[in-house]
Amino acid sequence: MENLYDERSRARLVPEPPKRVDAPVRLAFERDRARVVHAASTRRLAAKTQVMGPQADDFVRNRLTHSLEVAQVARDVARAVGCHPDIAETAALAHDLGHPPFGHNGERVLDELAEACGGFEGNAQTLRLLTRLESKTFDADGRSVGLNLTRATLDACTKYPWRRGEAEAPGGVHGDGTPRTGRKFGVYEDDLAVFTWMREGVQGRGKCFEAQVMDLADDVAYSVHDVEDGIVAGKIDLTRLDRDAVRDSVRAWYLPSAEDARLDAVLDDFAQMDSWPVRPYDRSRRGLASLKNLTSDLVGRFCGAVQAATFASGPGPFVRHEARLVVPEGIEVEMAVLKGIAAHYVMSTAERVALMERQRDLVHDLVVVMGERGPDALDPDFADDFRQADDDAARLRVVIDQVASLTDSSAVSRHAVLTGR
Repeated sequence: MENLYDERSRARLVPEPPKRVDAPVRLAFERDRARVVHAASTRRLAAKTQVMGPQADDFVRNRLTHSLEVAQVARDVARAVGCHPDIAETAALAHDLGHPPFGHNGERVLDELAEACGGFEGNAQTLRLLTRLESKTFDADGRSVGLNLTRATLDACTKYPWRRGEAEAPGGVHGDGTPRTGRKFGVYEDDLAVFTWMREGVQGRGKCFEAQVMDLADDVAYSVHDVEDGIVAGKIDLTRLDRDAVRDSVRAWYLPSAEDARLDAVLDDFAQMDSWPVRPYDRSRRGLASLKNLTSDLVGRFCGAVQAATFASGPGPFVRHEARLVVPEGIEVEMAVLKGIAAHYVMSTAERVALMERQRDLVHDLVVVMGERGPDALDPDFADDFRQADDDAARLRVVIDQVASLTDSSAVSRHAVLTGR
């Protein structure tokens, strides 16, 4: 499979010598995966919000467990359709590294406060982490090039391969229910050099096939698993859905033009699945097993349909920029219905809305106080960046980098230390 990827795809920004002869032999994309697995930013995902905060329950997903599940789905899809599983899995493991504390809620605040230095976007921050902040390799001029991943892997990690000024106007909502107020883009202006290297030889702004696999896996995972988390938390009962409310949520958040009959047909189809529940979840082992069978069947249903549609679209090979992943329109509607269920029963509650407002205030305070106090309020590596920054915009970017690196819990504790509240 590696022979489907040419030398340019396997190239690194800084060439690396072969490993010592007594080290295990690993191919280029295997080394990429290992670097992301061992990155400090990956470990921090364990304390970052997915939908409900990591402290909400021992069962609910955090950003790390979500990323591991996305990686498993991405690897299976990649193997099925013929692209390199290690590339797709690595992209899935990395896809949320740039998320700040409190998920998209924190992202929204940082984007507003970072206007003077080019905004904030979680996917652009992921590229920045992989190519600068998560240090492993330095170039000849002494600058960090991050994990020094291959071109193909970096490209696969880039969900929005364009600059902020090229992005479409925001609309709709994120997977956790927060409104999209910022533009979706994949690179900040001061990271443009590595982005240009990464996209060398690519015409247009389309994302590569492996990035499409990662994006699908993310969509599948959170559409299914958010419902599972809601069921275990006692917020969702699939045997007693308020169809009017679910349809309204689907239209308000995801598919504005979806008709009642179409959405009802999806719910009717779901109800015909052997694993769809006929009695409320009771937290027993048998109940948990039934719930796991349902999530497995839904993931298989979605991924199988995409695999079949992709194979029907052409002969392949399905790699890099030579093909596209085909997601049938019906599958998109089915995933939207699951998201609508979670939206109504989990994401729209008054308690959650109030909590999110407090989180935004906290992130805002951190940026303001750290900006005023400078290096004294920053971790040593960010303090060095702050001192070396050439202007106010560059210093603001360093503060944004620091706040984005925090977990939910470390953001709360850092806020208490810096503000006394």
